[in-house]
Amino acid sequence: MKLDTVDLRILGELQADGALSNVELARRVHLSPSPCLARVKALEAAGVIHRYVALANAAALGLGLNVFISISLKAQNKEALADFERRIAEQDEVMECYLMTGDSDYLIRVALADMAALERFIIEQLSPIPGIEKIRSSFALKQVRYKTALPLPAQPAR
Repeated sequence: MKLDTVDLRILGELQADGALSNVELARRVHLSPSPCLARVKALEAAGVIHRYVALANAAALGLGLNVFISISLKAQNKEALADFERRIAEQDEVMECYLMTGDSDYLIRVALADMAALERFIIEQLSPIPGIEKIRSSFALKQVRYKTALPLPAQPAR
């Protein structure tokens, strides 16, 4: 799907506030409601808009500890990677998981209440996953920036 400037404005507004009514969105992007809704539906159908979510405040939920954990696996074959990825996706504390370049290490970010919760997570949920060779943790001291909106191109692709 080729995006034009109106599509990019729609995406920008919805990334800032996914709960906007169609009428308010249309007003902000200078369209009437019917064509605005048609564009949003087209963006959804094309997979450009993946889903809508409410972003909860981690601290308000008692999840004040962000930990980045690097995990090395013993085996680097397709089955071992797939099994690890399936098991890690089942863990509610895991907010993000990336396969990194190099030695097939994974980097995960977990949201936890405190150090005791981290210890329980590592011992009870992470360590039992077969094939893990090494676990290394780094702690976020302060969140300098957090955003969910993707950067949008200034100009539509031609």
